[in-house]
Amino acid sequence: VQLQAFGGGLVQAGGSLRLSCAASGLTFSNYKMGWFRQAPGKEREFVAAINWSGGSTSYADSVKGRFSISRENAKKTVYLQMNSLKPEDTAVYYCAADRSGWGGDVSLYGYWGQGTLVTVSS
Repeated sequence: VQLQAFGGGLVQAGGSLRLSCAASGLTFSNYKMGWFRQAPGKEREFVAAINWSGGSTSYADSVKGRFSISRENAKKTVYLQMNSLKPEDTAVYYCAADRSGWGGDVSLYGYWGQGTLVTVSS
């Protein structure tokens, strides 16, 4: 299984970015997908999750109303649309996958991508 996240970069506060995560080596439509982030000196934290069909989503309180997770099973890709970005959103963003369970606990995800850096300037 390989997960490759891309789309990070430098953006001003209030701006937008869309992250993508391309998956290979798995039957993508069988897996829930999640986005997590890790800021310097902090633990990895949950951002958003989406179930296998896209019919259920979950978000961290800190990003509700600003971020949106979606997926295209035919393209084996999950997206994270990030709007109204804040400096505190600065982190390395990781996508993750697993077949079972539901939620934002790191332990619920067995496969991880390499991360993409998002930097939000004030």
